[in-house]
Amino acid sequence: MSTAVQLAASGHGFLSPTGVEIAFLLAGIATFGAAVVTVTTKQLVHAALWLVVALGGLAVEYLLLTAEFIAWVQVLIYVGSVVVLLLFGLMLTKAPIGRSPDADSGNRPAALAVAVAAAAALVWVVVDAFRATWIDLDKGVQGSTAVSGESLFRYWVLPFEALSVLLLAALVGAIVLSRKKEEKR
Repeated sequence: MSTAVQLAASGHGFLSPTGVEIAFLLAGIATFGAAVVTVTTKQLVHAALWLVVALGGLAVEYLLLTAEFIAWVQVLIYVGSVVVLLLFGLMLTKAPIGRSPDADSGNRPAALAVAVAAAAALVWVVVDAFRATWIDLDKGVQGSTAVSGESLFRYWVLPFEALSVLLLAALVGAIVLSRKKEEKR
């Protein structure tokens, strides 16, 4: 008998959630709320700060899934580096600090339709792929550092390096844009 069948037979299911599952759901709702505020706010700096909350919520989700290494990578790389780079880009390009009416293109209905379709497709794919999958938290660490590190450095080295070059190019571009404005004066 498989583990999923044994867990289902023992009464573990949708109607009897554990504390970890409740915490996972609450952290997911908070993360989703922060993500919605990130894309709907008209203040760019506030959007960057709400992005920190959303990315931090994802790190909490990884911790609840017993993937501590991935959680720390999330905090160090995304919260620590990407958001700081985004804030430096905003400062160097002298983006408006307050409300910026030009931050909204007026395509909200089309953007909402695409977002809902993409979210529905993502939810459908994840539910279909992991319908009968259970994580046994009593068994041991599922996302160990050795397994995660081997996967990252074997299969994902090139995308991470490409991302670092892209972020460096964005920072250099922001510096160039800010210097051209000063030279014209």
